[in-house]
Amino acid sequence: MILNDSRPVLVTGGAGFIGSNIANALAGQGHGVLVYDALSRPGVEKNLAWLQERHGDLIVPIIADVRDEDELARAAREAKAVFHMAAQVAVTTSLADPREDFEINIRGTLNLLDAIRLKGDGTPIVFASTNKVYGDLADLKFDLRGDKYVAADPAVAANGISEARPLDFHTPYGCSKGAADQYVLDYARSFDMRTAVLRMSCIYGVRQMGTEDQGWVAHFLIRALEGRPITLYGDGCQVRDILDVSNAVEAYLKAWERIDRVKGRAFNLGGGPGNAISLRELLAHIAGIVGHEVEVEYSDWRAGDQRYFVADTRTARSELGLSPEVKWKEGVSALAEWLRESRRAPVLAQPVSAGAVS
Repeated sequence: MILNDSRPVLVTGGAGFIGSNIANALAGQGHGVLVYDALSRPGVEKNLAWLQERHGDLIVPIIADVRDEDELARAAREAKAVFHMAAQVAVTTSLADPREDFEINIRGTLNLLDAIRLKGDGTPIVFASTNKVYGDLADLKFDLRGDKYVAADPAVAANGISEARPLDFHTPYGCSKGAADQYVLDYARSFDMRTAVLRMSCIYGVRQMGTEDQGWVAHFLIRALEGRPITLYGDGCQVRDILDVSNAVEAYLKAWERIDRVKGRAFNLGGGPGNAISLRELLAHIAGIVGHEVEVEYSDWRAGDQRYFVADTRTARSELGLSPEVKWKEGVSALAEWLRESRRAPVLAQPVSAGAVS
């Protein structure tokens, strides 16, 4: 990280959940931020308006799509670093329209990589990947204990899934994100670019516009706060290691800070064994938060759904120097409070649109 470099940082998908939190942290440190976002996800325009209200001229919106190669290249030329968060993020959407999923996740990433490659000044790129690159883990055995699946292998149960796990792409979404993941890593190898990958488990927290297809922790809370039923796909005993967005933001900023040490590497990022919970456990906690039982409906398992995923975060913690994870009960309760407050707050003015920076 070059501290005296006055150029802005580019955050693709910068109005989204994690992107807006990264942009907020960067602007809070005094960096200018190019928030590059198509604003295609409902509600994210509120995140952009919040960023502009909070940080003023440090936030420069670029309302554009990563499939627009020329516009993305113009933004990349201005940047001293890039956090590539823009993506098609839902498995269900990828199954409905695999071609669009491909265009956004693979072609969009390649557009960015080539823009930085041709720029030729070593601009770092930190890429948001996913635990879905490891597939459904069907070869591992899991035991059902109470309301959650537990890995039969003691080492996996104790530490989670490590980066040594072979890649196994399932669903078009898994294929597109996995291919992009590999392109980002290979550009470090083939072109000596300063790139790194964070393979995220379930991230939750403030500014999350949760839906049934993506952002399930916030989605569960929103439905419960509204007194509406929640659909569980499968038996609800699936286990995920949920991570508060503040921890995720720290990991991204540390990856940039240490890019010359970690370039060409991928790290699993999640809550780890200490924050591994089943969907049913989360619903029980939410019932306590909202003060009433949550109505639950069940449906069939969804394609590629993992019975269990817990990230082995030891390498990320060591190499990136990460702080302890926020305990899940504290983080979920904080998110519930933010969701309550955001529903009471007045609607912010619409963000000012802008083209590429000249």
